[in-house]
Amino acid sequence: MNLEARKIEFIQEFLKLQSEEAISKLEKILKKEKDTSDERLLKPMTIDELNNRIDKSESDFKNNRFKSSSELLAKYQ
Repeated sequence: MNLEARKIEFIQEFLKLQSEEAISKLEKILKKEKDTSDERLLKPMTIDELNNRIDKSESDFKNNRFKSSSELLAKYQ
């Protein structure tokens, strides 16, 4: 059975479900799988990108363009 046929069969069985608990469990599984798939699509920075970000951060700090952790915490409390 190919993937498309399996998907259709799964959807047909899903539509027959009457248990809200079973549907919730399947939703959680689907969300977890989607989150994991999204993580696999992330690409790491190149060394040049990382070095550029470090340089910009150091420049921002030297030029007082930052917020302290206490400022950030106060904003969200």
